[in-house]
Amino acid sequence: MSTKTISIIILTALLTIFLMVNTEPVDFDFLVTTIPVSKLLVIGVCIIIGFIIGFVVGRPRKTISSYDDEIERRNQPAGNKKELSDEDRDYIS
Repeated sequence: MSTKTISIIILTALLTIFLMVNTEPVDFDFLVTTIPVSKLLVIGVCIIIGFIIGFVVGRPRKTISSYDDEIERRNQPAGNKKELSDEDRDYIS
């Protein structure tokens, strides 16, 4: 197993233990009302939102060179450019 895999397993285990220890309810104030919610739910939702935001912000973006490669691929005809048709060969000779 790679170091990355082992570190992900350890972090996941620590996060799970942390969430399971914090299960008592806390008062969560919404706009008008107060609702008792489990700390587990509040922390878990915050972690999930954090992972989603981190994924969206941290993903690689397309660079200009990748756009250039895509344009070149679209402009190439289906066949090979080095092949000449019989009509072209007659015209050249």
